[in-house]
Amino acid sequence: MLEKIQKKFALTKLGAENLIKACISCTISYIIIAMSIGVIYFFTCDMLKLLADKSYTFSVIVYIVEFVVVFALIYIAHYIQYNMTFLNTYTESARLRINVAEKLRKFPMSFFSKRDLSDLTTTILSDVTYMEQALSHFIPEFVGSIVSTVLLSIGMFVFDFKMALAAVWCVPVAIILILLAKKKLSSVGHRDRQIQLIRTEKIQEGLETVRDLKASNCTEQYLKEVDEAIDNCEKSQIKAEFTNALFVSSSQLILKLGIATVVIFGVKYLMTGQITLEVFMLFLIVASRLYDPLNATLQNLAAIISCESRVDRLNNINNYKLQTGGDTFEPTNYDIEFEDVSFSYQPGKPVLDEVSFTAKQNEITALIGNSGGGKTTCASLIARFYDLDKGRIKIGGVDISTVDPEVLLSKFSIVFQDVVLFNNTILENIRIGKKDATDEEVKRAAELAFCDEFVKNLPGGYNTVIGENGSKLSGGQRQRISIARAILKDAPIILLDEASASLDVESETYVQKALSKLIQNKTVIMIAHRMRTVANASHLVVLENGRVSEEGTSEELIKNDGLYKHMVDLQSMSYAWKI
Repeated sequence: MLEKIQKKFALTKLGAENLIKACISCTISYIIIAMSIGVIYFFTCDMLKLLADKSYTFSVIVYIVEFVVVFALIYIAHYIQYNMTFLNTYTESARLRINVAEKLRKFPMSFFSKRDLSDLTTTILSDVTYMEQALSHFIPEFVGSIVSTVLLSIGMFVFDFKMALAAVWCVPVAIILILLAKKKLSSVGHRDRQIQLIRTEKIQEGLETVRDLKASNCTEQYLKEVDEAIDNCEKSQIKAEFTNALFVSSSQLILKLGIATVVIFGVKYLMTGQITLEVFMLFLIVASRLYDPLNATLQNLAAIISCESRVDRLNNINNYKLQTGGDTFEPTNYDIEFEDVSFSYQPGKPVLDEVSFTAKQNEITALIGNSGGGKTTCASLIARFYDLDKGRIKIGGVDISTVDPEVLLSKFSIVFQDVVLFNNTILENIRIGKKDATDEEVKRAAELAFCDEFVKNLPGGYNTVIGENGSKLSGGQRQRISIARAILKDAPIILLDEASASLDVESETYVQKALSKLIQNKTVIMIAHRMRTVANASHLVVLENGRVSEEGTSEELIKNDGLYKHMVDLQSMSYAWKI
């Protein structure tokens, strides 16, 4: 049962247990409130007898005590209900967000290539927030109301079958109407979520590309598209609300007919002597207590149906296959071997096709070739950002598919082509490479990456906050901070993906000298488009259309007169070009 509830509402095990407790607490609360009906009924009977017979006596004090006890029980029940629903819900909400974040941390990069950033943000924030309301209001109140209504109805049928039938006939009819509309409500809810997502993506796209939009004079066109997305979202939400209101209001209208049938049949049975005035009064009181919470219950049922799309999105994350592996990785050496590796981002469109080569420890292995040839893909596969379609990658003879990705990455220092920095100080941005590094170690790494050149001119030095993604720095400065991180980590394997792409010739030379100090007993994989950057590499692997077309030293490849020599010649011609 717990597993079904977990899957139904995308909950943790503890969250499912707490949801059951919340439903039970709501049921008890509603039942205790119904107890007040019994006290009111007997008090009304005694009052009618007193009006009919002045000599009749009863204890008012007893009724006062009973009312006080009932109110005390209601207070206690509400207190317990609040803790079981609201407090537990907020705790579960935190667990859900942490659970989603932990899942995302362990996902392969293939997951993120299929999901938009705004989509994931909406799931973590908006969808979980909506589930908070579902767990604290919709579900417990719906279950509690239904169970208490069933128990109350059973009592009514035992008391008087005909009057009970007149009172409760409308309840199953109203609920069935909502359930018949489930498919429509669910469809409208899914479509509304998709349209809201398109709006969010459009707004986020503008925030991320505002510079390009202005530079291309596309601001007006973009704003028209945003307006259209917002208008579509507004229309969709109006339609969703109208559809929801149509079925809910119709069901609530049917409920109100229940009071009419209680009055009509009650008067008829009272006039014919089939029931007493006391029984008629009792059913009027019960009817007034029965239908009010059921009105909210019908809204809750519609809301529960509408939350299916959000649950689906959360379950897509919860059920996604994680990358797993052993938690120890101590190879005898750090040679990297590709054995007939094939890989594709999309089925039927291979990026790598049976690639085989070896990058040896204590050497620089350069991956070169035309754009789209598979260089960056190779580097991503080595770090297990993606898993292979076919073949094996081994480090020191160990198949990396058997190693947990986080354990594997502890052996890597990586400098990406696209540098990611945080809105923090330069010191802390570099310290990401080694969290327990001292300030002196961080600054030493920065010096080796030639960060001193620009840091000394900043007002706060290494304590300067550099803005979101290093917005206050130039591209070359950002790149050098990223290289400093890699130097600080001092891992046995170094991946450099266009590490010097944003550096001028002089800085590039300095950085290469700094990196050369690190390669002792290390494996270096370098990706670069500048032939002068890779000319001194120990081993060059030329990738063409996802295959290894040639490999060897720079001198050997020039003699081969293949793709490498062609690229060298083209770059020599480009260097000679003048305006």
